[in-house]
Amino acid sequence: MRHIVVAGEADAGERADRFLAAHFDGTSRSRIKGLIEGGAISVDGQTLSDPALRVKAGQTFAILVPEPVDADPRPQEIALSIVYEDEEVIVVDKPAGMVVHPAPGNPDGTLVNALLAHCGPSLQGIGGVRRPGIVHRIDKDTSGLLVSAKTEAALTGLQRQFADHSAARSYAAVVWGVPNPLQDTIEGAIGRHPVDRQRMAIVARGGRHALTRYRTVRRVGTRAALLECRLATGRTHQIRVHLASRGHPLVGDPVYGRTRSGRAASNDDAARAALDGFARQALHAATLGFSHPITGMWLEFESPLPQDIGTLLARLELI
Repeated sequence: MRHIVVAGEADAGERADRFLAAHFDGTSRSRIKGLIEGGAISVDGQTLSDPALRVKAGQTFAILVPEPVDADPRPQEIALSIVYEDEEVIVVDKPAGMVVHPAPGNPDGTLVNALLAHCGPSLQGIGGVRRPGIVHRIDKDTSGLLVSAKTEAALTGLQRQFADHSAARSYAAVVWGVPNPLQDTIEGAIGRHPVDRQRMAIVARGGRHALTRYRTVRRVGTRAALLECRLATGRTHQIRVHLASRGHPLVGDPVYGRTRSGRAASNDDAARAALDGFARQALHAATLGFSHPITGMWLEFESPLPQDIGTLLARLELI
């Protein structure tokens, strides 16, 4: 598909890649640079080779966008709980146990495989590849809401909101013990654990700033509490690491639940009975809100607690 963009007086002096990204349907600068490197963009009939070329008023840029190629992951017909979908975005309620991206150890059966099959031709191509634009992730064993872009313009708009924290997210978390205070902010840089590289930890150096706000919704029996957590940042395992650092690990967390308080809380027959059949951390992405990246309309979604967490809460009320 061929597109024409003509520079105006206000565009004079701008870098070509920045000018084109701003005037070409929300396409990212990295995508524009890729098209330049592939010889797909010309200026006044001459192939453009320098992304940093300074634009002159009246110049005509022609962009030849190739048809998107199929993504490497193969589409798989996997049932999805679709909360919202239009031509630009799709919001799904991910079940616990589903990986978001294909990776070693999980080459298929992922949310990406399912979205490729479900969306099909409606995926207009991101970076030249017909694939969903995953904006944020939730862990394999965390359930709940996740938004994905279907177009490059939508991906750019959503990424901006998640980067500036204007998108709203809250999580329901069941923890051992009752936090004191009942409502607080946890702040601590998160990076790789200095000894166990498979885990994350609050670190003094080399980590990324992370901030979690929580409030206690209610006590659950004598051993646990239900919290609402809101993220100001989105680091790997952030809620799990931050709550464990306060001595209140997520119930069922096999990685971060090995704190002294976590072991003590679950180290009796009643607690083990409550956990029987519950094989994941008790964390659920409950609400998600964002401005539609194309229309600007605010969209907000809510996912009720899944059955397994509901059953867990009922059991914990008895101990």
